[in-house]
Amino acid sequence: QVQLVESGGGLVQAGGSLRLSCAASGRTFRNYAMGWFRQAPGKERDFVAGITRAGSSTYYADSVKGRFTISRDNAKNTVYLQMNSLKPEDTAAYYCAASIRIGISDSERGYDYWGQGTQVTVSS
Repeated sequence: QVQLVESGGGLVQAGGSLRLSCAASGRTFRNYAMGWFRQAPGKERDFVAGITRAGSSTYYADSVKGRFTISRDNAKNTVYLQMNSLKPEDTAAYYCAASIRIGISDSERGYDYWGQGTQVTVSS
């Protein structure tokens, strides 16, 4: 029903920036709250940031607050994750997810559709 495709990952030096994009197919993008998760080697998938349907509210994990910004452009069916001041600890596969639920969930069980992931590697 909803296809999500992440892009923008890559290799960056510590202190640098990357902007991830998640493009959604179809015309139902406005119906979904969106979130970003990440999974580092040897660790579970963790919540990074979330945004409501109209982009009115956002929420961030403590580990990225002040450095990352989630936003969306519903006219383009796209959600973004601007990542600044990157640290080696941010190295992970980043996943875009869509939720039909009200509000923002920080649990992967709160999301209904997932992208394939894009790799972010931060070197020191």
